[in-house]
Amino acid sequence: MAVNPLAGSSGVNTSVSSLDTTRAGIADNFDTFLNILTTQLKNQNPLDPLDTNQFTQQLVQFTGVEQQLKTNTFLEALMQASQNSGNVDAVSYIGKEVTASGTKANLSDGGASWAYNAEAAVSDAKVTISDDKGNVIYAETGSLQKGPGNFLWDGYGSDGQLKPDGVYTIKIDGKNLAGKNVTINTATVGVVSAVDFSGDEPVLTVGGTKIKLSDVTNVRIPAATAPETDDAAA
Repeated sequence: MAVNPLAGSSGVNTSVSSLDTTRAGIADNFDTFLNILTTQLKNQNPLDPLDTNQFTQQLVQFTGVEQQLKTNTFLEALMQASQNSGNVDAVSYIGKEVTASGTKANLSDGGASWAYNAEAAVSDAKVTISDDKGNVIYAETGSLQKGPGNFLWDGYGSDGQLKPDGVYTIKIDGKNLAGKNVTINTATVGVVSAVDFSGDEPVLTVGGTKIKLSDVTNVRIPAATAPETDDAAA
């Protein structure tokens, strides 16, 4: 597993470089302006002196631009700090079990798990599981209660054969007693094994599935590694 917290900061580095170039240009122009102004003051015509109000306004304008550049620099520093903090938070997901909106799950060690949520009780539900080529390899019918639940597949297809480890897709359709369709949302459940920072936001690897950090709805310690409570120990 390779975690590269620097890859995602390329956009910020480019912006900072652009600001540095702009700041250097403004600084050079400001120095040039001061040199010209000093020369004018030294060589001004006593009978026709320079308009002090005019060059004072110019000084104020240059100073305002310089202050704005400093403000931008501070904002960039804050953005960089925020991004680094987000990357550290994403790394902490490794080894944790997450739930995220989606239909895919990884079959490994003889099991694949999905979470679902039915908006109403379902009397006629059909569950289909497809492989990575879109072929339906397992189907099951039954009833579902209203609310959240979990569907655990043991990896055996409708043909009775154990399917190879990999990513599989679930689909759950259902109707209530009145024959009306019921919305059933599904979610991916699995343990995070890696984090990718190359995009606009961290992407978690769960088995063979990629999950955006913003799609995660629940994080918990896997049951197999969760610490025992005092009651359990007793």
